[in-house]
Amino acid sequence: MEHAVSIFLLCIVSAFIFRITGFGFGIVIMTVLPYLMPSYGEATALSGLLALSMSIVVAWRMRHYVTWSRLLPILICFSLVSCVAIFMLRQMNDVLLRKILGVALMLISLYFFFLSERIRFKTTLPYQLGAGIISGFMGGFFGMQGPPAVLYFISSEPDKEHYLAMLQHYLLLGNIIMTIARWRNGFVTPAVGLAYIYGIGGVAIGAAMGAWVFKRIPGAVFRKIVYGFIGISGLIILLRA
Repeated sequence: MEHAVSIFLLCIVSAFIFRITGFGFGIVIMTVLPYLMPSYGEATALSGLLALSMSIVVAWRMRHYVTWSRLLPILICFSLVSCVAIFMLRQMNDVLLRKILGVALMLISLYFFFLSERIRFKTTLPYQLGAGIISGFMGGFFGMQGPPAVLYFISSEPDKEHYLAMLQHYLLLGNIIMTIARWRNGFVTPAVGLAYIYGIGGVAIGAAMGAWVFKRIPGAVFRKIVYGFIGISGLIILLRA
């Protein structure tokens, strides 16, 4: 495959950041992946498959901390909206999608820089549905459903173990549902399968490196660097689209 080395290295970086920050695999990998895959839809399919693989181990280990009554409403809403967004991808132009992605990345960067510590979601049904809708569109269109879910689960869960368990089960089940929807809409192709083989090794290496670094640097400092990178990447994508 023409971009095998680039995909492998990109997966190392994305998994490395995910292991340190707890989310953001799709955010980072989608800054470059649309330019390496044959189509934008195939890029989101590959991102989802790789993110799914990362969540399996953590979700299994933390399964005893899951409270399904708080997980199911946002997951069901997310599933319906993301499937609609994936269907809409077939009707949309790749250049337009890259422009939207660029704007989305810049807004995400600004949000995490200035508002993430100030805004908390309530755990009532309207907030669950709202988080699910936003997450569904972000996941279906851009393969980055994490940020709204992070806000919701930080507010709803009593400790970091429950938070991590709920988030990883949400990401795992959500990516399984979106992968099925992408396959039904023709985005899971042989090119995606081949790229997955190259990328999964990079995911393993990046996750191992991230686990080592996580213990040695202040997480808040690293997050600021990551969010800055996301914003700059969004601007570059917007200018190149």
